[in-house]
Order: sequence, then structure tokens, then C-alpha cells
Amino acid sequence: MINDKNNESIWLVTGVAGFIGSNLLQELLLQGQNVIGIDNFSTGFLSNLDQVKKEVRSKWNNFHFVEADINDTDKIENYFSKADAVLHLAALGSVPRSIKSPIPSHQANVDGFLNVLNLSKEFEIPKFVFASSSSVYGDLEVLPKFENKIGSPLSPYAGTKLMNEIYADIYFKTFGFSSIALRFFNVFGPLQNPKGEYAAVIPRWLDAILNNQPLIINGDGKTTRDFCYIKNAVQAITLAAKKEVDGFEVLNVAYGEENSLIDIAQYILDAFSKLGIKYKHQISYLDFRPGDVKNSLASIEKAKNLIGYKPLYSCKEGLDEFIEYIFRDPSILKSFNKY
Repeated sequence: MINDKNNESIWLVTGVAGFIGSNLLQELLLQGQNVIGIDNFSTGFLSNLDQVKKEVRSKWNNFHFVEADINDTDKIENYFSKADAVLHLAALGSVPRSIKSPIPSHQANVDGFLNVLNLSKEFEIPKFVFASSSSVYGDLEVLPKFENKIGSPLSPYAGTKLMNEIYADIYFKTFGFSSIALRFFNVFGPLQNPKGEYAAVIPRWLDAILNNQPLIINGDGKTTRDFCYIKNAVQAITLAAKKEVDGFEVLNVAYGEENSLIDIAQYILDAFSKLGIKYKHQISYLDFRPGDVKNSLASIEKAKNLIGYKPLYSCKEGLDEFIEYIFRDPSILKSFNKY
């Protein structure tokens, strides 16, 4: 249990057992930080926390976990009173999930966000950083995407993330509470769930290849994305949390490079082929999914200038490290059902 009576700062991370949250937790602990993590395991996994514990060893003692829902004010508010920074990552992700079930997405992403934002304001948290999404750009076709111009949201999920930004802006204008929103672009990497209906495309492809299942692309494969390796995203979060701001700021978090789905799928297939893994299927193409955007590319100049963001991994460099990570530990490989 963290001793909150010392002079060291305490970072509170919501969604700590999720993909981005667990990677962030690992980095913070390796830096020697004290962390309180909150998660209700709706999309996060205890196995993610177990893997972080294995990686950080004795520094795990600087972490205190709270199993709770971010809408449960009575259960979580005491932890906000101890925090020096709040990094809000908890959400129900996935555009298709929000189209199928918009109400749970709203409850987690809007009601939950507002509760966390308000608690942070009430306890005068000096640093508040939260996960927004590139989905807020909606039907805006102009590339690259700059933070000062968005289109109309194309899904309930995008709407919830836009509402987060609206509330954060209102809380500064009304209460003087400052914050930073990070619009993440297609983050991928270790500890990302490869299974299920709402799995992200890159881990889903890796899982398909390892299990000799069809590799599926929605659309004709020419759809583009600005894929962002997890270590770039974690770098941006930690830099944003250390930045003093007076107001509400929005920053794109990406690599700043456009890649087509077919090119990245082929790169992954070639990487596995070099490892001696033979894949017997052809790439399968399905209809383009409702709510998805055709092309995505971020300008990251504002993040570079405001917080000193400098992404170190291109999409392909991140893929190389991700694939190496999968084969590094039999327990990780097993999670992709290789055995």
C-alpha cells in the first residue's frame, strides 16, 4: 500500500488494467512513481496487471489497486483526495461496440468521465490528462488532421469522446480547471487484447496468423490509418502530465505517418514468414464497417511544441518490437492460443 504521508507525488490512473493503462502503469513504476489504479475489469484484465508485476518486480510495492467503477463516487473519491495527477483512461472503446450498445458506452464514457472530471476539480488536482480519440474528427476528409478543426462524429463512441472534450473545456471556462485531452490514433502493442468481437485490428491479425485463421480486412484494403505504437502513447501521457497548462488543450498522439491496411497486413505476414511461420490463408475482405473513417493521418506538431512529444517508433518499428515481445515469453504466446 502506498504511503500517502510522504512527500512523493501520487499518480491516479483510471482504466489501469486496460491496454494503455497497464502499459502506462509499467512505465510509471519503472520510473519510481507511486500509482493508484482504478479498474472495474469491464474491458481490462487481471492478467495485464500480473504481467506488469512480473516486469517491474519490487517496484510493484509502489502500486495500489482499487477494483471499482468510475461512476461509483463513494468508493473512489477518497483516492482522488490523495492524488497529485489524474490520468483518465477508463472507457468502453470500439466504434462497433458503441453502435451495437450506445447506452453502456455513454454511461462509461460520458457519465464516468464527468464523475472523474468533477472529482478532480473538487479535490483541486493540479494535473488532469485524459484519453480522447481520433474518432472525433468524424467526416472531416482533410489530411492531416489538425486539432483546431473537426467534422461531425460518425458513431456514438466518437460522440462520447467529443462530449468529454466539451465538458473539459466547460470546466475550464466555468471553474478554471485546466486539463489536456490526448486524441489517440490507432494505438497498438503489448497487452492489447487480441480476442473478441471488438478487438483492435493489429492484435486481431496477429492472433489470426498464429492460429491459421483468415486475416480479415474491412473494405478494400486501401483504407489508411496513422498507427501509433504504445510506447509513443505512453511517452505522450507522461509528458502531458508533467506540463503546466492554464486552460484546456487538445493534442494529437500518433506517429504522423499514413499506412494502408493492406500494406501493414502484408508487412506482418512477411515478418511471420521470416520467423518460419507459414500462413495458408488468403487475406479476406469484408464490407467497410459503419462508423469507420476512410483515411486518417495526424499532425503532431502541436504535441511536439507544447509537451516535447517525440515519437520513437514508426508503425513498422513498433510491429517488429510487438512481434518480438509475443515470442519472448511462452505465457504471452499462449494468450494468442498458439498452444
